[in-house]
Amino acid sequence: MGTDLNLKVKHLTRVEGHGNIVVNMKDGTLEKARLEIVEAPRYFEAMLKGRSFHEAAIITSRICGICSLGHQITSLKTTEAALGLEVSEQTVLLRKLCIHGATMQSNILHAYFLAAPDFLNVGSVFPLVGTHPEVVKRALRMKRLANDIGDVVSGRAVHPITPVPGGFTSIPSAGALRELKRRLTEDMYPDLLATVETLKSLAGAIPQFTRETEYISLRSDDEYALYDGDICSTDTGRVSDTEYLRMTNEFVVPHSTSKHCKVNRSSYMVGALARWNNNHDKLGDLAHTAASELGLTPNCYNPYMNTIAQVVEAADCAIDSIRIIDKLLADGLKDEQPNQEPTKFGSGVGATEVPRGILYHEYTYDNKGRIAKANCIIPTGQNLANVDDDMHKLVPEICDQSPEAITLQLEMLVRAYDPCISCSVHLLDVEFVNR
Repeated sequence: MGTDLNLKVKHLTRVEGHGNIVVNMKDGTLEKARLEIVEAPRYFEAMLKGRSFHEAAIITSRICGICSLGHQITSLKTTEAALGLEVSEQTVLLRKLCIHGATMQSNILHAYFLAAPDFLNVGSVFPLVGTHPEVVKRALRMKRLANDIGDVVSGRAVHPITPVPGGFTSIPSAGALRELKRRLTEDMYPDLLATVETLKSLAGAIPQFTRETEYISLRSDDEYALYDGDICSTDTGRVSDTEYLRMTNEFVVPHSTSKHCKVNRSSYMVGALARWNNNHDKLGDLAHTAASELGLTPNCYNPYMNTIAQVVEAADCAIDSIRIIDKLLADGLKDEQPNQEPTKFGSGVGATEVPRGILYHEYTYDNKGRIAKANCIIPTGQNLANVDDDMHKLVPEICDQSPEAITLQLEMLVRAYDPCISCSVHLLDVEFVNR
């Protein structure tokens, strides 16, 4: 007689937002294995209609409290493309520094506070305060420094205030940048090395599951692409970010209030593991050392290793932040006025890597500089179909284990993607048909 399973995890913990895991297997035949997204749509694209180009980035930063800076910078790039606003090299460097800070804080948050409790078989980070106090203090110290990069460069770590279309309303002082460099060198660097050792000791708890899929991220010839680049697929190669609709096709499924996406297969993956698979050759020595120590190799098809990829790229972000600060100081900080004089009105696309994957914004502006149409495609929405496909392969492989063990591995799988569920839930088109 085959295996029967009937599992439901309602409102999965240690993820942002609300999602349920549902699995049904009858006589060894898998009938259902999926992540159900149950949040209400949030209509951010509709909120943008009629808004001035001065307001777009402030509004979209509220899509997420974790990736607020990523949404803001993607929005700024989109507006600048639509209105023909050129920005200075200093502006680009400061934005890249912001992105590094945001990536580090989010990746560290996920690795230590959301994923690590699973490796130690506890329900949350709170028991670790008593059993591993120095590790928790290290995590808090690292996250604080990463957040302070946002405070110094963009006015505050959550919902930044100084980045605007065409530049910054104010820039950090040379002294503040030097202090960030000192802390990155004296504090973050040794803490990253210790983080690698900690995760190395826990690596045996990472499930050995693989499923080859399509991986999509930005790709640049010049650097590990977070701020800019072409869209790159492991299946079909590179296209311009203006062709993003070729690389993400949204569709509605009954079990999710967030749209799903696919391109060349039934699903694809975005995020740190996708960035690693597409861009590992652009990482520096520290990141490659961390990857080697943690068993992360090119063309990795284990989605649980996304957490490891996050730590690897956090190491690279720290080192590149030091490089950016050195260049800003060597070039001399300039008190530039933001370029906010449109040279055209039309449509623009912005694509940026935020911690959970590639983020797309597209706006169309009328001749008064107001948004007539907006489209935002969120990384978590792009990953949802891939999560379901992973579950469909995983469940039959582990169905002989206890329900508790199966549930844990499914929860760990979803958490490995570091989903930001609320951000992914946007407008749905609903068609009612006669019964």
